[in-house]
Amino acid sequence: MKNIILKLTWVLSIFFLLVSCNQNQNYSNVDEMVSEAKLTTQDINVEQLMTKIDNGDMILLMDVREPNEFNAGYIPGAVNIPRGVLEFKINNDDFWEEAMLYMPEKDEEIIVYCRKGKRSILAAKTLQQLGFTNVVFLTDGWKKWELTYPLIFEKNLDQLGHDDGGEVGGC
Repeated sequence: MKNIILKLTWVLSIFFLLVSCNQNQNYSNVDEMVSEAKLTTQDINVEQLMTKIDNGDMILLMDVREPNEFNAGYIPGAVNIPRGVLEFKINNDDFWEEAMLYMPEKDEEIIVYCRKGKRSILAAKTLQQLGFTNVVFLTDGWKKWELTYPLIFEKNLDQLGHDDGGEVGGC
């Protein structure tokens, strides 16, 4: 009887292990995906970010919008890594060398933003999955910054073309 209980326990343990490892979440839309990611990520508002900037805190400010969006206006000191290539550039020595910056440490404070916040939530979750432990996203993104601090931004005028490409990513 004891042998049967042990075998049954072992079989059930293997079953639950296999089931839990094979959970692929399917979403009916991107908002569901963003909502789930938001549960495991932290945020910061523009006033808190401005305080960090004013205090000279050591942060990596990352804009995950597309280059045409970034070049039209961005928060001073931000580095542009579009959401679509984040996984490929974040640990790429050549990218950081070209940007004349050091590759971020896994525990470095990283603040991620996009136009309104959805891409930055997904980017923050991705960075966490890649082992970065001190990542937050900017609530309401660039649009909130632009409304709150309309005179504090930079542009890459030499990078702007005739076709700005419009907003990318739906957020």
